Amino acid sequence: MEALIAAPSAVDEFLKRWKGNTGSERANFQSFMRDLCTLLDLPHPDPGEGDTTQNAYVFERFIASARVDGNTDNRYIDLYRRDCFVLEGKQTGKELASRSQQNAVNAAVAQAERYIRGLPQEEVEHGRPPFIVIVDVGNAIYTYSEFSRTGGNYVPFPDPRHYEIRLDDLHKPDIQHRLRQLWLEPDQLDPSKHAARVTREVSTKLAELAKSLEHSGYDVERVASFLKRCLFTMFAEDVELLPKASFQNLLIDIKDRNPEAFPHAVKALWETMNAGGYSERLMQTIKRFNGGLFKDIDPIPLNVQQIQLLIDAAKADWRFVEPAIFGTLLERALDPRERHKLGAHYTPRAYVERLVMPTLIEPLREQWGDIRGAAETLLRQGKKDKALQEVQAFHYQLCQTRVLDPACGSANFLYVALEHMKRLEGEVLGFISELTQGQGVLESEGLTVDPHQFLGLEINPRAAQIAELVLWIGYLQWHYRLNDRLDLPEPILRDFKNIECRDALIEYDSREPQLDDNGEPVTIWDGTSMKVSPTTGELIPDEAGRAKVYRYHNPVVCQGSWHLLQLGSNEPYTAL
Repeated sequence: MEALIAAPSAVDEFLKRWKGNTGSERANFQSFMRDLCTLLDLPHPDPGEGDTTQNAYVFERFIASARVDGNTDNRYIDLYRRDCFVLEGKQTGKELASRSQQNAVNAAVAQAERYIRGLPQEEVEHGRPPFIVIVDVGNAIYTYSEFSRTGGNYVPFPDPRHYEIRLDDLHKPDIQHRLRQLWLEPDQLDPSKHAARVTREVSTKLAELAKSLEHSGYDVERVASFLKRCLFTMFAEDVELLPKASFQNLLIDIKDRNPEAFPHAVKALWETMNAGGYSERLMQTIKRFNGGLFKDIDPIPLNVQQIQLLIDAAKADWRFVEPAIFGTLLERALDPRERHKLGAHYTPRAYVERLVMPTLIEPLREQWGDIRGAAETLLRQGKKDKALQEVQAFHYQLCQTRVLDPACGSANFLYVALEHMKRLEGEVLGFISELTQGQGVLESEGLTVDPHQFLGLEINPRAAQIAELVLWIGYLQWHYRLNDRLDLPEPILRDFKNIECRDALIEYDSREPQLDDNGEPVTIWDGTSMKVSPTTGELIPDEAGRAKVYRYHNPVVCQGSWHLLQLGSNEPYTAL
């Protein structure tokens, strides 16, 4: 979509006409929307037709909502654009306090969600609209998204800190572009699509480098540990835990001037990141990362071509790497037996959410809706302190909720659970901030949804290590989005031991290889090694890839993974 920018004079004229307007919604809404469409060079709504199936972009779109008594209610959507959005207009006026203004917006969102559920089946054959838009005429525009198109939970877009567009923000080209995409190409705003593309590109570079290092004779596990440290360092510079572009510039400098210095320079950087302190190379004090990621540092020497592959990977914007698929792709990139699957099928995010949403997020959001409603009632009664206590108690509960995946792989499901809980936390903290003018959020620092709540068991040691890394990157990404900074207490990374490399089904005292009659270990196909068939050219099991069969001493079937994790806690948890 061509990026068109409205002239500053046109924006000024629009603001002069509408900013702070206190007229009635009925009188002003449609005029406001037509002027907004003109400003952003968007098509104006079409005239309504008697046949509602023809009304793909109209004001006052009719729907008949079913009632529990079998009758129907006639409803009208303020502005509807098929496959794009349901838009509701309000005009709260300047005289309302922000709390009352937010109440009006929340009520409008709930109304829009009812309208979306009431759309006829033939209207949503390709999925429900991905956006709800609330327009407070003369004041602001609020955007909510639900990209799975199932009509589930619409959440503030792009996040709880940036979903409100004040009219003055229309001067910003990125805001204009966002609204144009919302009208014309809404799926292009789905961050997971951009993130998936970035993630595949990065994983391809890492796979190429891993293959090159293995061909040079380096052990697979050493290569995996080395590349995981490299990629976290790339992420750290993009969220400014390290100086911006510092690692990328270090790699470029080494490649151009002295490639032999690579392992020494990188080791010095990682040792500083592990312990914290002043870095002579970066000429800046570095935070202490710790957490186990930078223990036993042993960088691999790289040649010019290999350093260039790292530079190419570092050029990606790691703020937008998608942890929900990154773990799977990284696991394959670092595993010679799985590398042929790098571009192949992985569990789509929508499938992950089909499990995570109903089992975890929807119950939490339903509870939050009840808490928020109770708090609003207390506020109307003048009981502000009691309302604040109710909301803070829910935030505390949210930060104590545990999620367990007893076969977590590289943590795709756990990360999606973490992301949605961070989104919800952002809304809760926004409510607390409004009640306390920001003071309540300051008092809550140190209490936050973080990786210690997301527990996993995984038998594959490489996948278990990646799972821990994925959760940390996902957590830091969302903390950055919600706070616009990463002013975190040190150490940045903590060894929560929330991912255990172990069998989720049995415990045992010890094990030993099972031997055949000749005293040789019994082996079976390892279940993953593949080769190209000389007959068909397709991938088939490689019988040379063998795994030992073990005999387990005193095996016990696990009765409860919660107790296996030895957390010493009776807190409730959700098992995925």
